[in-house]
Amino acid sequence: MSDTTAGPARTRRVVIIHPLVVRLTHWVNAVALVMMVSSGWQIYNASPLLPFEFPAWATLGGWLGAGIAWHLAAMWLLVGNAAIYFAYGLGGRHFMRSFLPLTPRTVLRDLREALALRLQHKLGTYNAVQRLLYIVVLLLGVAALVSGLALWKPVQLQLVDDLLGGYPTVRWIHFGAMTGIVLFVVVHLVLVALVPKTLPAMITGRATTAVEPEELRP
Repeated sequence: MSDTTAGPARTRRVVIIHPLVVRLTHWVNAVALVMMVSSGWQIYNASPLLPFEFPAWATLGGWLGAGIAWHLAAMWLLVGNAAIYFAYGLGGRHFMRSFLPLTPRTVLRDLREALALRLQHKLGTYNAVQRLLYIVVLLLGVAALVSGLALWKPVQLQLVDDLLGGYPTVRWIHFGAMTGIVLFVVVHLVLVALVPKTLPAMITGRATTAVEPEELRP
């Protein structure tokens, strides 16, 4: 005998997932990062730190001078965009809502769930692993900016250069920060490919989500 006493059906509604400021800065950041990384690889090829060079098709500028020009132009775009994002993140409490709370226990728990392919994804909510990655990439961005300025103006910013260990060490810091950011982007793109429903929300800002009946009560 079948049970016909099913509970009330859930309804669906459109909700705001990503505010306009977050979406705009996200896409400007994406363009600026591509310019920064590809022109940075052009600069790297002029004096490699490691025994390899980046392929010409992945670089921007064609030669050292043009690579530097593109790199500096992209830097100002990235810095201006980041200033808007940080102002909104701090003033609008976006950082507090999206990235906190965060504890080692929740990171390990969500990492185990993700590796077992059991981690649930809810639009507009970051799990602990995502929160940690976003915080790390923001810190890497700060490291890339400070080390990049020290490389650009080693005389004017000699104190910063010295505090970071000298010009050769600063090059490694800048290269390491760039590598970390690129790895984050790769992971980010893989996650988008695995959960493609996250992409439309970053374009429109909206998503349709299921709502439990009790959530509709006044």
